Amino acid sequence: MNHKRSLPAIAFVFLFFCSVFQVLAHDANRDTTLPKAKNGCYVVAHRGAHINIPENSLPAYQKAIDLGCDFVEIDVRTTKDGRFVSMHNSEIDEYVKGSEGKVSDLAFSEVKALDIGIMTGPEWKDTRVPSFEEILELCRGKIGIYLDLKAAPVPELIRIIKQYKMERDIFWYIPSSRVLEISELATDCPECILMPDPGKEDNVINMIEKYNAKVLATDMGELSNSFISKAHNHKVVVIVDEDKGNEAEWTKIIEWHTDGIQTDDPEKLISFLKSRKNP
Repeated sequence: MNHKRSLPAIAFVFLFFCSVFQVLAHDANRDTTLPKAKNGCYVVAHRGAHINIPENSLPAYQKAIDLGCDFVEIDVRTTKDGRFVSMHNSEIDEYVKGSEGKVSDLAFSEVKALDIGIMTGPEWKDTRVPSFEEILELCRGKIGIYLDLKAAPVPELIRIIKQYKMERDIFWYIPSSRVLEISELATDCPECILMPDPGKEDNVINMIEKYNAKVLATDMGELSNSFISKAHNHKVVVIVDEDKGNEAEWTKIIEWHTDGIQTDDPEKLISFLKSRKNP
């Protein structure tokens, strides 16, 4: 092997990772102001406000806006021809009658032809799968977005988000194991808001320091008073996925000073939060 000829390649790799690390670890001068919760705790409508409404649909997102939620949660997937849509499952089988297959195997026009409403009720007949652009258009200036990155290229999503000037309106949930995509987000959009999930409480500090995170995602299996304290000591907010979704659970979450709740019943949660403010 010619070691002299390999040195430039080694140097390039070293410099690349150094630059990524610098973006991830320190961008302390950028504006990290987060929106204020409307009722003292962020209400994240999981797949939109979808009780008796088709989930991950524009009507479900509009309902969340009408209720006064802080965020809608969307699940982003890529069609066969490279368009982005919101659907939780990788396959369409559960959402439509008489059709099956993967979103990634269907063209955008085929996905848009699907009726995802009739399974919920006849009044929702002809409800369609929304494109990413349709969601941004609906939500811009009205509600934040909790983006669950299922299967979509980060650079292209960023390009579209920048067109809508919504970099600071979106919390990106990317599993911490997907290091490349997290690095792409930090490099291509340092002003975007990453929301990693540290998993175990022991990983909270490492996750914050590694990615300069301002928001963490977690679930009820990991949430605790000490989990929240560790995050808050670093001025980081925490959004938890509810489990039981009842008032007893919400009370515990609020008493631990958790900053946000992702819920399947945003209307009831908002009512609960208001009752605590005005007993």
